[in-house]
Amino acid sequence: QVQLVESGGGLVQAGGSLRLSCTASGRSFSMYIVGWFRQVPGKEREFVAAISRNGGSTDYADSVKGRFTISRDNVKNMLYLQMNNLKPEDTAVYLCAATSRYSDPRRRSYEYAYWGQGTQVTVSS
Repeated sequence: QVQLVESGGGLVQAGGSLRLSCTASGRSFSMYIVGWFRQVPGKEREFVAAISRNGGSTDYADSVKGRFTISRDNVKNMLYLQMNNLKPEDTAVYLCAATSRYSDPRRRSYEYAYWGQGTQVTVSS
């Protein structure tokens, strides 16, 4: 198993930047495909980005492509999401997730077995 804890959320003006972090503990972090999702109350959990075990392959939702960058540090057991040019529609709770079942980044929330509690990101206009 792996335990995930997000940090780095907050309030930012439109056009600003935030960097989210996800600290992993437990079994070897490098065994997991990891990703970021976001959720707004009353809506389904939405895929944001995912990264392969060695960081060599990434996948992004069209809505964040070119603005967000996912990365990982397998030595420090950390996952990151650099978010630039933030928009009000990016406001959500951001969650990191992990799965050991696949060899490439995944987009569907049901494909991930482990989840953090989330960190709130609020973008004001």
